[in-house]
Amino acid sequence: MLEFITNVNNAVNSFVWGWPALILLSVVGVLMTILTKFFQIGHIGHWMKMTIGAIFKDRDVVGHTEDKSISQFQSLCTALAATVGTGNIVGVAGAIMVGGPGAVFWMWLIAFFGMMTNYSENVLGIYYRRKNSNDEWSGGAMYYLKDGLGSKKGCKQIGMVLAVLFSIFCLLASFGIGNMTQINSISGNMNTVFGVPTWITGIVVMIIGGLVIVGGLKRIASVTEKIVPFMVVIYILGSIIILITNISQIGAVFGAIFKGAFAAKAAGGGIVGYGVKLAIEQGMKRGVFSNEAGLGSSVMVHSNSNVSEPVRQGMWGIFEVFADTIIVCTLTAFSVLSSGLIDLETGVALDTYNGIELTKANIVSTVFSMHFGKTGAAFVAIAVMLFAFSTSLGWSHYGTKACEFLFGEKFTIVYRVIFVVAIYGGAVMGDNLAWDLADTFNGLMMLPNLIGVLVLSPLVYKITVNYVNRVLKGKNEKPILSYDPEIQKMQENSIS
Repeated sequence: MLEFITNVNNAVNSFVWGWPALILLSVVGVLMTILTKFFQIGHIGHWMKMTIGAIFKDRDVVGHTEDKSISQFQSLCTALAATVGTGNIVGVAGAIMVGGPGAVFWMWLIAFFGMMTNYSENVLGIYYRRKNSNDEWSGGAMYYLKDGLGSKKGCKQIGMVLAVLFSIFCLLASFGIGNMTQINSISGNMNTVFGVPTWITGIVVMIIGGLVIVGGLKRIASVTEKIVPFMVVIYILGSIIILITNISQIGAVFGAIFKGAFAAKAAGGGIVGYGVKLAIEQGMKRGVFSNEAGLGSSVMVHSNSNVSEPVRQGMWGIFEVFADTIIVCTLTAFSVLSSGLIDLETGVALDTYNGIELTKANIVSTVFSMHFGKTGAAFVAIAVMLFAFSTSLGWSHYGTKACEFLFGEKFTIVYRVIFVVAIYGGAVMGDNLAWDLADTFNGLMMLPNLIGVLVLSPLVYKITVNYVNRVLKGKNEKPILSYDPEIQKMQENSIS
């Protein structure tokens, strides 16, 4: 039976993370980029000003809300908490070791177009959100599938079916990719670097996680807005120091990335053409794993923002992908490639360093220990711990919203309790099928979500043009803010 499940999962996984899905992901990203006239480049000054620039000037962006919504900055931090995780360290290193330096180029490319996929998800999330009985915003792919796709002629049933499927896949993925695999990374690192038994780590993290998660989104957001900026800034500073130390290698690193992206052979030789295929596949996969653009996950927390304009939250989606992949993942890649542990000519990683076998799990800690000694390895272990824990916090909200859609608000507390208990299980479990199943469910979320974004792309275009005309060109047009007339009126009053 176990072998049968494994074989079925492998077949499904090869599809959801295979070429058909990656092509669909690319098509949606390219389409949204073209429809919005390359918004991520054409209006880069504006979205930078309205996101990272506004953090230091606009109290509405960072100020805590009195109602049950969260600030724009908190929504970003909670979304980044779920995306900036082990994929930024282990995932990037793994992509380079399997696909060579060229994988980094394709990671950049999928992130460039992924900015507009994430933008579109957030625009639709804000437009189709609604208040639940607890006066909390509820939004996400399930709602724009049900009310957006479902409003199209003859699509009511298929919209609802896709919404339910998305919610089921999200619920299951939250326990795997969003919980147990992350916590297992924490317990493994704490055991390897500091010698802490996994069961002790499990109990401690379960208690801390429980105190935060059971308190709901407001408490999760208040924690992530403190953890995420701290951990990202510290990791960036460490990576920049390594980069400055190896500054003489920058030219060679860039050369290896671009050469490897279009190399005819795989790293170290092999079948002609296979190198390009491997670089594209690994780069695109790791990019999506890292920033989750196209999965429809982070939109569930962005929809809880106190923002009124869908495009305003869409711009935070652009910045989220930019920060996660273009900045953090790139710094990881450059740290690894400039370290001497990867042969930049062949793209092949060394087998060992100082007698220690190099793997995707330890190559980044090896790089940091080369520059900072034992402190470097401990730093990476702590970074992985913070990244993984914050990822678990973010995903607990995604699972909560999926549970709310499927079973109603009363069951969300039951979900949170089960999620917290599962933390201990993740800390003490070994390698097993659960990891692969979680990976599959994570990918399965992408398919219904991308269908929804694709069908509703004309609406995203319409909302974007409306915003640009009103805000950037000063035209007198009625704002497009919500599908619901009452919410539309309420949001109009808030921006007037």
